[in-house]
Amino acid sequence: MTSPKKITLSASRDIPFNKLVLSQSNVRQIKAGVSIEELAEDIARRTLLASLTVRPVLDDDGAETGMFEIPAGGRRYRALELLVKQRRLNKTAPVPCIVRTDGLAEEDSLAENIQRAPLHPLDQFRAFQAMREKGKSEEEIAAAFFVSAGVVKQRLKLAAVSATLLDAYAEEEMTLDQLMAFTVNPDHARQEQVWEALKQHYSKQPYEIRRMLTEGAVRASDRRAQFVGLDNYVEAGGEVLRDLFQTDDGGWLQDAALLETMVTEKLNEEAEAIRAEGWKWIEVATDFPYGHTYDLRRIRGEAEPMSKEEEKTYEALKAEYEKLEDDYAEADELSEGVDERLGEIETAMEALQNRPIRFEADDYAIAGAFVSIDGSGGLRVERGYVRPEDEPAVEAEDDLDGEHLDPDTDDIVADASDPATDQDEEDDDDGTKPLSDRLACDLTVHRTMALRDALASDPELARLACLHAMVLSLFYHYGQDSCVEITPKSTQFGAQAEGLADMPYVQSIDLGIETWSSNLPKEPEDLWDALTEWNSDSRDALFAHCVAMTVNAVQEPHHRKPRQIAHADVLASTLGLDMAKAGWSPTADSYLGRVTKAQILAAVREAKGDKDADRIAGLKKPGMVEAAEELLAGTDWLPEPLRTHGLSTEPDMFEGEEQSAVNDGETAMDDTPVSTDDGDQRQEVQLVAAE
Repeated sequence: MTSPKKITLSASRDIPFNKLVLSQSNVRQIKAGVSIEELAEDIARRTLLASLTVRPVLDDDGAETGMFEIPAGGRRYRALELLVKQRRLNKTAPVPCIVRTDGLAEEDSLAENIQRAPLHPLDQFRAFQAMREKGKSEEEIAAAFFVSAGVVKQRLKLAAVSATLLDAYAEEEMTLDQLMAFTVNPDHARQEQVWEALKQHYSKQPYEIRRMLTEGAVRASDRRAQFVGLDNYVEAGGEVLRDLFQTDDGGWLQDAALLETMVTEKLNEEAEAIRAEGWKWIEVATDFPYGHTYDLRRIRGEAEPMSKEEEKTYEALKAEYEKLEDDYAEADELSEGVDERLGEIETAMEALQNRPIRFEADDYAIAGAFVSIDGSGGLRVERGYVRPEDEPAVEAEDDLDGEHLDPDTDDIVADASDPATDQDEEDDDDGTKPLSDRLACDLTVHRTMALRDALASDPELARLACLHAMVLSLFYHYGQDSCVEITPKSTQFGAQAEGLADMPYVQSIDLGIETWSSNLPKEPEDLWDALTEWNSDSRDALFAHCVAMTVNAVQEPHHRKPRQIAHADVLASTLGLDMAKAGWSPTADSYLGRVTKAQILAAVREAKGDKDADRIAGLKKPGMVEAAEELLAGTDWLPEPLRTHGLSTEPDMFEGEEQSAVNDGETAMDDTPVSTDDGDQRQEVQLVAAE
């Protein structure tokens, strides 16, 4: 039997750097991977870890010239060259080289690059973990491999996943995206439990993994978490799960019971401080349903004026703000310092403008306050509400002739027992008896018709009279001080729509009501004089707000009103109303959790296409709702009842898996699109008294 021929390895030797040159036979022409600068720094840190492959340079006669070309290892050569230029390496420094004479130079270059096996990501994760266990900090590891500390944290997080899951990833039973999803919960037993459950599922999408691992947890963006504060929650022993690979809004709070206890304790502490103000009653809740104050009368207190010192501070801040705006009016972009200072000034000015409200002692005796948490996690206190049973009794106003004022209708009613009401009684001799009711009625009919005729010829005054009547009805609890029999109807919506109070358009209209209420006179009998002193712009703005409060486009099963709904469509089209831009989005609470799986899939298919819809079709209802909410976010998709016909708010159309048409979302109006901000909508009211 012939023994196999023994191979002979290429010789290795140290060659001075100045005897090396790059070869034109190097197959690597495209720059990729670690930069030359980073590689040079790595060589400076660890020296050269891999030899260069070189070939002798021959002259025309085939004799060696003493120079060597490099067909494989060009990037390492360039890194060494950079170190020489930086005078960190001598020109004659010996470089470890493997000298090749057989075969082709191109073959050497290609073989070195093709036969190099890339490092499996899991090996990198575990290598980082081993270095960390040997005392290297995350920053030191990051500096050694020219990556950010955040990348190192991510790799260490992946290496800390259950060994069972890491083995599944190594065997390609799991994708890297799935492995990243498992990092949100460090509990290995729970990770393995979820992985076993997913093996029975049609879908193993990362969002499904995250949902299952955070089930029962409370998002850090939840109003309760914001109210308590994450730092306080952690200090109390609570655990927060974080996702290093996706935006997680601060993570998930694991201990929901602890959070509820902390919320209750803090709310009660805040309520005690409000109760100390002297209110008759205090109601406390995490959140009250929208419209919980509709059947209560609101007492309007007076804002405490600024002190002279506060006025000086406010004027100084305002002057500084205006100066900064003027100085940087032409700048394309504000510097970080200037932008930060403008924000500080705005905050300080708002704090000075937000004056404490002062109430009368009698108000505290009959009214109360609601204490809750607002949508952003701040304390919400609604003061000065009077329950019907706490309303002071209204005494009848008797006149001198046996008549009295009906407290419910404000009509003058004769006392039947008074002999002065007898129609057969003869006139008094002195002629001082009041006119009979019949005669007074006849005369005032004439006056009413004359008033109608005069008002019909004065549109501006007619608008003022209409405004006066509407404001009395909408803003005053006992508003019956107008002879204009126009009664606006403002339907109140309470618990019909969950989360209504947090929507930007609801907050905007509520802010408008608060703003107008604070500018209207306290007593209804003073309203006419106040309105006549306002300028036309202020009256027009208030008129529009009053009309807006009467709009009702609600579809109710017990009250069909097709013509009214049709007019709502016309009004929405004329205004260019876009509910997506106004702030509505399809969430689990607002839509997806309240419709069938088929309707959820129809929404996803319309907004995202068949591929995404088919991908979630096999999920159970809770998983499908969460997946659909993520898919529909930012698409501006709307269910049919919220769409405005004539606007380009229809979802993008798809042909197969490709988008075939793009909708730009412009309104069908000429040049008057209605723009709605997503943030806080502030309605400013400027009242200018007539000279």
